[in-house]
Amino acid sequence: MAKLLIGRMVLGVYGTNCYLVYKEGGSEALVVDPPDRGEQIYRTLTEKGFTVAGILLTHGHFDHVWGVEELRRLTGAKLYALEEERELCADPSMNVSASAGRPCSITADEYLRDGQELTIAGMTCKVLATPGHTAGSCCYYFEQGDFVICGDTIFYESVGRTDFPTGNAATLTTSIREKIFTLPDEVQLYPGHGESTTVEHEKQYNPYVGI
Repeated sequence: MAKLLIGRMVLGVYGTNCYLVYKEGGSEALVVDPPDRGEQIYRTLTEKGFTVAGILLTHGHFDHVWGVEELRRLTGAKLYALEEERELCADPSMNVSASAGRPCSITADEYLRDGQELTIAGMTCKVLATPGHTAGSCCYYFEQGDFVICGDTIFYESVGRTDFPTGNAATLTTSIREKIFTLPDEVQLYPGHGESTTVEHEKQYNPYVGI
């Protein structure tokens, strides 16, 4: 079985991590959270020999979706998001894009549910609903690669803010304890901003989530 790999581009004014998931030696890739510059993402991947098989969103905030429409137009790839994020994605005031000066409304091609296994181009992930940062925030657990793409749910020794529409601090803490801290300790966590970490490290050192 081909090894599952992950790459990262840091884009946009908030330094958002845009992730690329692909099989070793493969040419099809999943793009997670295209934050801006959809054309640049497309050009970079094309130059490296990749085609985009799907676009996944961890949540609908402007700094994770501004590149969606351009990338979707250029690639024809389907867009996926958690069902509970439908309203926020579509509302420029809720997804904070209006306040940021570039209103956008996003509609996914397919909405996902908690616990669903999603397979695209032979790459399988489990959808983990992790409400708190937003009501429809989710993480994607690629068990074959021992990693989770976790958006703004959890960061290196920190957690996502909860003061935007549909955020809730208590819900966020519960999500992390029940959905992330129950994964194997060695699983790598790839957040929406900053450097990667592990389940084990966050269980020991994250001051915002007591266990």
